[in-house]
Amino acid sequence: MAVTISDVARAAGVSKGAVSYALNGQAGVSEETRQRILGAAKELGWRPSLRARSLSSSKAYALGLVVARNPRLLGTDPFFPSFIAGIETTLADRGYSLVLTVAAKQGAEEASYRRLVHEGRVDGVILSDVRTDDPRIALLLELGLPAVTLNRPTAASPFPAVCMDDTEGISSAVQHLVDLGHTRIAHVGGAQHYIHGLSRRRAWANTLERNGLEPDLFIEADFGAQQGTEATARLLQLDRKPTAIVYANDIMATAGLSYLHQQGLRVPADVSITGYDNTEYAQYLNPALTSIGSDPLLWGSTAAQVLLNQLEGKHDGQDIILPEPQLIVRGSTAEPPA
Repeated sequence: MAVTISDVARAAGVSKGAVSYALNGQAGVSEETRQRILGAAKELGWRPSLRARSLSSSKAYALGLVVARNPRLLGTDPFFPSFIAGIETTLADRGYSLVLTVAAKQGAEEASYRRLVHEGRVDGVILSDVRTDDPRIALLLELGLPAVTLNRPTAASPFPAVCMDDTEGISSAVQHLVDLGHTRIAHVGGAQHYIHGLSRRRAWANTLERNGLEPDLFIEADFGAQQGTEATARLLQLDRKPTAIVYANDIMATAGLSYLHQQGLRVPADVSITGYDNTEYAQYLNPALTSIGSDPLLWGSTAAQVLLNQLEGKHDGQDIILPEPQLIVRGSTAEPPA
C-alpha cells in the first residue's frame, strides 16, 4: 500500500498542511519541523504522486516526444532506444515522465500534438526528425507549447536547439575513402526532407567535389534495412559500379553488407562501406563496420535538460552545440580493387 501524506503527518505528529509545506519546499513550517517531516517521509518510504502534483500546480510533469515514422522502421533503429534512454535519465532525476507517441498515419502527427495540449498531458515537447521548412514550428507556436528541437530548423524558430553537426563525420568518411584511392564513392542517404538526411548528402557531395570527383552516385532511402538493401542492389546494377558506399546509418550499412556478401562480393576487398551512428553491434560485424560515432544518449539527456530548464525559466534560449561525431575506422574499408 502506498504511503500517503496522512501517514507522514501521523508519524511526524503534525498536520497534513505542514507536511505539504515541508515536502514542497514552501514556507510555513520551522526548519526543525521540516527536518522532522522529511525524516519521517524517508523512513516510511514516501514517494511523491505526480498526479497530485499535477492537480495542485496545473502542470503535467511530463514531456512529449511524437515520432512520425513507420513503427517497423522505428523498432529496428537502435538510435531511438538510446536517445529515449538519455531523455529518461534526465527526467527521472527531475521527477518528470516521458509521453511517447508514434504517429505513422497521414495527419496523425498534428492530431497528436493537438491532443497532448488539449488533454494537458505534457508541459513541452522534444522535436526530433526536424524537416526543411518544418510545419510543426508554426503548429507549436499556435498551441503555445514549449519545445526544444534536435538541430536548428531551416525555418525561423524561437525554440532552443540541441545541435550535433553530422557534416564533419560524413566528410571524414568520404575523405578517408578518397585517401585510400577510391574515386567512385556512392551515398545511400536518408529521406531528403529530413534536415539530417539532406545535410549528410551535401557533406558527401561537397567532399567529393573538393577532391575533383563527381557526386553522381546517390540513392535516397528511408534509413531502414529493406531500402538499404534495395539501394545497394541498384548501385550494383550500374555500368559504373561504386568501389565504396557511404551509408547514412548503420542499419542500411549492415543490410548493404549482407547483400554484398550474398552477391559473392568481398568487403572491403571488392567494396568498402561506412555507416553512421556507431551502434554497439557495428564492431561485431564481419568485417567490423567503419562508422561515425554519434552519441544519442547524450543528445537525449541534453535535450530533456534544455527543455526542463526552459520550463523553469532557467535557459537563456541559446542553442547547445554537442561534440561533433567522429569517424571510427574498422575493417570494412580498404584500398579499392586494382
